[in-house]
Amino acid sequence: MCDDLPWIPPLLDFLRKVRGHAKLVGIWFGHQAMAKAFGGEVMKSPKGWAVGMHRYDIIGPPPGMREPLTFTIPAFHQDQVVTLPPGARVLAASAFTPFASIGYDDDTASIQGHPEFSPAFSAALIEAQHDVYGPLAGPALLSLLQPEDGGRAADWLRRFIDGGGLDTPG
Repeated sequence: MCDDLPWIPPLLDFLRKVRGHAKLVGIWFGHQAMAKAFGGEVMKSPKGWAVGMHRYDIIGPPPGMREPLTFTIPAFHQDQVVTLPPGARVLAASAFTPFASIGYDDDTASIQGHPEFSPAFSAALIEAQHDVYGPLAGPALLSLLQPEDGGRAADWLRRFIDGGGLDTPG
């Protein structure tokens, strides 16, 4: 997380002020910003880049959630949450990203991956930045051929925003 950029401290202040007064959903950088704003730690992962489709296990599924208790969505990040903020709970995790989705209370949640990215968009992004990902680019492109759950993850976020809270079945 690039703390030295001048717009980041005001963003973190804004998140702290708004929390509890409006529903908050963070995706990708928003996930990291929320964790940082609420007392967690974010850093460049020693594991390197997460790129391509990544599968996450749902931790402590809400009542009534049906199988599968996993979801697969595109990931594009080096930075990630490494320490949970006080009072936060893990909603989804993987070996690569232990804090892949975080719940704070009934009106605040975040996710590291990209449920909004289609496989085609993800492939174009990998191709456009092939030199950034180096030897990870080929396997990442192949990973995009597996089934993905972007729509399912987006539906969960939509239900959360529309008033269901974190314990709404998915």
